Amino acid sequence: MTPQAHVWTTGQLVRLGFGEPDRIRETLGELGPRFDPLLEAAARAADPDQAFSFLAALLDAAPDRAELERHLLTDRALLSNHVLRGRLAEVLGASSGLAEHLLRHPAHWRELADPELNLVRPTATALRVALLEAVGADPLAAEPVAAEAGPAAPDALRVGYRRLLLRLAARDLAMAVSVDDVAAELADLAAAALEAALAIARARLPEGAVPCRLAVIGMGKCGGHELNYASDVDVLFVAEPASPGPAGPGPDGEVGALRTATQLASQLIQICSDHTAEGTLWPVDAALRPEGRSGPLVRTVASHLAYYERWAKTWEFQALLKARTVAGDRDLGAAYLEAVTPLVWRSADRPGFVEDVQAMRRRVVDHIPAAELDRQLKLGPGGLRDVEFAVQLLQLVHGRADPTLHSPSTLCALEALTQGGYVGRGDGAALADAYRFLRTLEHRVQLTRLRRTHLLPADERELRALGRSLGYFAEPVAELTRVWKQHKREVHRLHEKLFYRPLLAAVARIPGEEARLTPEAARVRLTALGFSDPAAALRHLEALTAGVSRRASIQRTLLPVMLHWFADAPDPDAGLLAFRQVSDALGTTPWYLRLLRDEGITAERMARVLATSRFVVDLLRRAPEAVAMLGDDESLRPRSREQLETETLAAAGRHDDPMAGIGAVRNVRRRELFRIAAADVLGLIDVDAVGEALTDIATATLVGGLTVAVRAVEAERRRSLPTRLAVIAMGRFGGHEMSYGSDADVMFVHEPLAGANEQEAAEAATAVVTELRRLLASPAPDPPLVVDADLRPEGRQGPMVRTLPSYAAYYRRWSHVWEAQALLRAEPICGDPELRRRFVELIDAIRWPAAGLPESDAREILRIKARVDAERLPRGADPTTHTKLGRGGLADVEWTAQLLQLRHAGRLPELRTTRTVQALRAAASAELIDNSDAEALVSAWRLATRARNAVLLVRDQPSDSLPRDPRDLAAVSRVLGYAPLEAGRFLEDYRRVTRRARAVVDRVFWQ
Repeated sequence: MTPQAHVWTTGQLVRLGFGEPDRIRETLGELGPRFDPLLEAAARAADPDQAFSFLAALLDAAPDRAELERHLLTDRALLSNHVLRGRLAEVLGASSGLAEHLLRHPAHWRELADPELNLVRPTATALRVALLEAVGADPLAAEPVAAEAGPAAPDALRVGYRRLLLRLAARDLAMAVSVDDVAAELADLAAAALEAALAIARARLPEGAVPCRLAVIGMGKCGGHELNYASDVDVLFVAEPASPGPAGPGPDGEVGALRTATQLASQLIQICSDHTAEGTLWPVDAALRPEGRSGPLVRTVASHLAYYERWAKTWEFQALLKARTVAGDRDLGAAYLEAVTPLVWRSADRPGFVEDVQAMRRRVVDHIPAAELDRQLKLGPGGLRDVEFAVQLLQLVHGRADPTLHSPSTLCALEALTQGGYVGRGDGAALADAYRFLRTLEHRVQLTRLRRTHLLPADERELRALGRSLGYFAEPVAELTRVWKQHKREVHRLHEKLFYRPLLAAVARIPGEEARLTPEAARVRLTALGFSDPAAALRHLEALTAGVSRRASIQRTLLPVMLHWFADAPDPDAGLLAFRQVSDALGTTPWYLRLLRDEGITAERMARVLATSRFVVDLLRRAPEAVAMLGDDESLRPRSREQLETETLAAAGRHDDPMAGIGAVRNVRRRELFRIAAADVLGLIDVDAVGEALTDIATATLVGGLTVAVRAVEAERRRSLPTRLAVIAMGRFGGHEMSYGSDADVMFVHEPLAGANEQEAAEAATAVVTELRRLLASPAPDPPLVVDADLRPEGRQGPMVRTLPSYAAYYRRWSHVWEAQALLRAEPICGDPELRRRFVELIDAIRWPAAGLPESDAREILRIKARVDAERLPRGADPTTHTKLGRGGLADVEWTAQLLQLRHAGRLPELRTTRTVQALRAAASAELIDNSDAEALVSAWRLATRARNAVLLVRDQPSDSLPRDPRDLAAVSRVLGYAPLEAGRFLEDYRRVTRRARAVVDRVFWQ
């Protein structure tokens, strides 16, 4: 019975996915309505038009058309027929290359009718047997030889190869096999083809050729079991004379054997690469051999080894990571791999290894044509090579001491890296998913025409077919583009994170046997690294790395390189102890070890600051979560005064209890001190910025503390404060030049509210000031801020707080010139704004006298300075290394600047500043001193300030003298930017700079 014709409309065909409905209707009309099942099968293919056209062409080409039609059409409900229709349509619609093969060999449709096709992956042995038999060679022979040497043999190899490729592609397109297995099977198929090509090459050897042993070593994707459909196949050739036979050089010895092996290798390359009536297999590339294309095609094991030991470059060891024997003499291949593999895992010990690999990766990207960059699946940013390079680098660095990482497969190696804690679980999973997607996409692109390409097509129809081949049927182009870009972004992000992780560069400089810790190696190593107490250090290491937890695994990965960073710093023992303490405090926190492992700059900076600064260690020990700041320059940038004041006010306002409120304020101060001290140790901010930042921190602390103190006094008195208060910064505080050990020098001024009792107002103001000083100096986990009011009128004998009229009366009647000098650095910092403004108006006339400094006052300043020089320098102190009172030190420079201000600021407004450096620069601009003299004073002042800060950072104790202890002096010099063993040079520089400044002081101040 003839089936009733179904008329397919244009709309129906378009909805099914056909782009040329008129041509499809024409072809269907020629075939007849019983071929509708083929139309329905084609509609599910990547390119329905292509699939249906090739199906029709295959029917015309098949010599057994009736048999093919029976399998395709007899019973459309029969499962086997449905499966065959689907497989044929999927292959023909996705690959014009395989479609053309089927048209040349239409009998191969039967391969897709095999009911066991999807059930079993063929073994490497089965593939080898199939292709050797295709060229008439005996698979069981020690050295199989093809039945003939003529052109029919390479064609038979191509036909047999494509028959097996057809079976794999059908399983792949049906998604019956993972991309990992597809790539592995392609590599096994390539190995089988190389074996068959070698059999043909043997058949072509001339009579009398010297016997030889030849092994073909697969490299790159072929060696790594991750080949593409249309890749070059990278190989090396290794040969030895056959045994038994003449030994030594000569035509019948090694030379003759190498000549024969070279003939075999050349023929193998030609057989695979030549274009014949059956096309080509793929190019065989031996450029990865020693000396590249300039070197001999074939070498002995000894020759390979000699080259690698003496001349090989970094990339050659990276290439050997994937080497495996794929054809020829298996025993010889095993001997070659046994000889060279240890060199692979020692290659990361080479100087500059990591930097070489990274530079090579950048060169690959730089040489991509700009027009191709956005379509590159392999070489572009976020492409396959990003994943492969990152994984290989991690393998080579960490695989020296961890044999679980010795896998040539990218995905297997990535899994091992993740299991070993070298890569985070989330990052490893994301990278593996992205890699599988990109490899699948690359396979589909190459399968289209069986041509080597790594570019996403630009043509809309090809993109549509590509999307459909991956299962995106609704919006194939849009969905493909979205998913591809998503994976590309993720790969690029993770590549930057893993491949350029600075941690690796340091690990690669550690000798291979030391890359992972064992207690035995650690004892020897700790002594060699310069630890003063190796026994204590080893206890810390054992505590950090004991157990089988992921935490311990990551610590074992981190510690080898961190030990070197500790050893490069001034105090390795203190650094390791502090690292243990911080790790104990944060070890169970999810982000801590992940941060150190994945952001290498954090680990390096942490090691540096912990082994350099006891001050930073103390701050970090009290709040270890601050370590997160170390990973980002922006996080170590000083915050503005406005930001700090806002935070301290908010912190103070959250607590009714004064101790809780001041605790919150001091907690902010401690965190900010860590920020500035860490940035200082790391050399990220200069001395001026340090002084400004420390001043802002102290100011914000007083702002928050004053709020707490006022609230506490008001709560105790049960009424509002009857007066207004202002705080005036003095000394280095007012000059924005605070150091880490500076007290907050201040004066307090108040003004009773209208109608308030003056005595009551004074008592209330004094109560607030007393409470403020008590709260900020009270024992607590956070460092205290000593509020020093000794510069007030009458010093410690005078009232703590005065009104404006009281200050005016005192300065009018009783003040000395040194008090006017002290006011040069007075700057209101917090409290009532109007009161602050009026206080400045009051003191300006005193510190900037319009008539200048009377000569008698100038002589008094000189007398006081002479007395300070004679009496204040501590007994036994070296005047050449005392930063404050020594020759050319801080006091010399500051008194010189202040004398110039007292004399000239009345007529030169630019001198009216509380800052020493600004005052000196202004004096030079006004030609009061030479520019060179001003710079000499500024250089000495900055160096002395830096040195004074460095002493506290190193010792966690203030001192005005440079250390005499060699270790502390070395640490101070390192903080100041000197290299190891340059403490002596630092001392020489310090004395030279301050000596020059003292010469200027003698001319400008004393004359």
